[in-house]
Amino acid sequence: MGGDSVPVTIRHETPGDHDAVRELNRRAFGQDDEAALIDRLRAEGYARLSLVAVLDGRVVGHILFSDLAIQTRDGPLPALLLAPMAVLPERQRQGIGSELVRAGLRRGRERGQRIVFVVGHPEFYPRFGFSHGLTRSIDSPFSGEEAFMAVELEPGAMQGLRGRIEFPPPFGPLL
Repeated sequence: MGGDSVPVTIRHETPGDHDAVRELNRRAFGQDDEAALIDRLRAEGYARLSLVAVLDGRVVGHILFSDLAIQTRDGPLPALLLAPMAVLPERQRQGIGSELVRAGLRRGRERGQRIVFVVGHPEFYPRFGFSHGLTRSIDSPFSGEEAFMAVELEPGAMQGLRGRIEFPPPFGPLL
């Protein structure tokens, strides 16, 4: 985690948060790509779970989980993709990102989701149960990369699973 944990409130994003989320992603990533991706995922109906971290009345973190399909020989299997996740630069390394990930996975599980994928830092996401090993039988543009990981929200959800990930169209330019 790095620094001390700060007491944030994690809640569902509201339309009134969109501008703050856009600016937060621009600042965290130093570009507009992630903010534009979030806008497209929302507009095209792929955003499934969007949470914000609020500290002293200000949005300081955001996480988005989008629909993702695993194409199997038995048909598509629904899953989620965690992307992007951002924390304001001056609030990083204070546990906010970890709180967002934990809250997002818990809420996904409560909603009956079974599998979440991420393409992210291999030293960060495994602490939440993400594993590169779970993705070995899943074909994607990120196959073989340590950053390509999954977590089972339902134990055994990926046992014997073979297939190919179909990213939502808004991810196209980033693949």
